Order: sequence, then structure tokens, then C-alpha cells
Amino acid sequence: MEKTTIQNKRRLDGKVVSTSMQNTAVVRVDRVNVHPRYKKRYTTSKKYACECKGIGLKVGDNATIEETRPISKTKRWRIVENI
Repeated sequence: MEKTTIQNKRRLDGKVVSTSMQNTAVVRVDRVNVHPRYKKRYTTSKKYACECKGIGLKVGDNATIEETRPISKTKRWRIVENI
């Protein structure tokens, strides 16, 4: 009997900051953290290179990205939908 496992892939919401590469868009994901001592909230961000073949995206669009297999050296995410 074959063993099948269903994995839930991570999904993040972010903003498109670059579309200058072929089939690739860079999406910035912002997170709000709380300082452990002073309890102040601050924003951190990270950029992800995403596969965007066949999706018409522009800089400034909001997008949902999903984890996927490695596509290239830096791309491990793909754009699921344009919000």
C-alpha cells in the first residue's frame, strides 16, 4: 500500500514590488512583531521571488503566494491569486 501524505502549504499575503524579470515577481510580505520587553509593535518585511507565469501583475498589486517546490535558485514560491 502506498503512503500518501497531504501537506498544507504556507500561504502569505503581500505586495508586488518588482515585475522586471521574466516569469518572476518579487513580493514583499510585512509582519507585525511585538518587542518582548517594551511591548511596542514594529513592522518587519521580507521579499520573496515568486513564479508568476500567465498572471498579469503590476507593481503595487496585492497578491497571495504559496510555497512550492524549488523552481530556480531563489524561487520557492508561486503566486496563487491577485487580490
